[in-house]
Amino acid sequence: MPHRWIKTAAAGALCWTGADRWIAARSGARRAPLVIGYHKVVEDFAASAAHAMPPLLVGVRTLERHLDWIGRRYEFVTLDDVAAIMEGEKRFDKPVAAITFDDGYRDVYEQALPLLLRKGIPAAAFVPTDLVGTGRLLLHDELYLLLSGALSSGSRAFAAMRVLLETRPQAELRRLVRALRPDVEIPEAALREARLLDWQMLREMSRKGMTIGVHTRTHPFLTNETPETTFEETTGARRVAERELGAKVEHFAYPDGRFDEAVVHAVAAAGYRAAYTTCRHRDARHPALTVPRRSFWENSCLGALGRFSPALMSCQVSGVFDLVAPCRQWHGELTPCAA
Repeated sequence: MPHRWIKTAAAGALCWTGADRWIAARSGARRAPLVIGYHKVVEDFAASAAHAMPPLLVGVRTLERHLDWIGRRYEFVTLDDVAAIMEGEKRFDKPVAAITFDDGYRDVYEQALPLLLRKGIPAAAFVPTDLVGTGRLLLHDELYLLLSGALSSGSRAFAAMRVLLETRPQAELRRLVRALRPDVEIPEAALREARLLDWQMLREMSRKGMTIGVHTRTHPFLTNETPETTFEETTGARRVAERELGAKVEHFAYPDGRFDEAVVHAVAAAGYRAAYTTCRHRDARHPALTVPRRSFWENSCLGALGRFSPALMSCQVSGVFDLVAPCRQWHGELTPCAA
């Protein structure tokens, strides 16, 4: 596609001239910890994309290429290290990076954990506590699968799902799901792709060094919800996770990275040490509760020929593409921050 060729050529030119590093220095990207967010880690991207949302998928081989590239340039650290840096309590001589996985998909345990342990890389998983070990689907997965069946088109289903998720509270979306269920059958393969972790897996992951954080109780977009719902989704999730894990839980990830001042205040009231977004908007009063992340998937760093592109990877982590595709989410009065 012409767009991919243009993007690949531009990334190559920026890396060759060193402009990507200049942009990173100007934006403050090299001063802050690099935090990368993934979702599902699958063995075969093409096979999984037939049943799941492609932007949530990364193949295990692609993930390994990403980790190897990052590892040559950054020191991998835990989220506790990230929080200490944001609080001004810790410094590293080398740029640091942390790896995270959202939504609590079972393949993080099956595919990502063995790779991370083999390479000695710390990581974190953020889970929706009320769905762990229940066999239930995340609302966005079920909505996407039902709309795909109803519309006979994954791309149209994804576009419709995004509009609904971004504009309607979770209670309305649940009513829509209940209305669609009798008329649409979800394939068994799709149900397998969407399976979530259970608490036994999470306790094992924690014992093996993985940080377990929370992603609310049921994964609503918090900016669409009432203050009462937001309070319970943030405070209640921590309470459940600490009970099940038998350990303190200090890290939170905003579903879809959506937050405003009221949501950040709720997260602060819940007692989290650090919380993670998907953009560079910050709350100056709570810098450790608006830690920026970059979300990656299978195609994030693929060049025009469909192969991993170091130049594109460099531009992604340097924030080059933020200049042409800035965050379009509404964050109230909060503004983008350089560092």
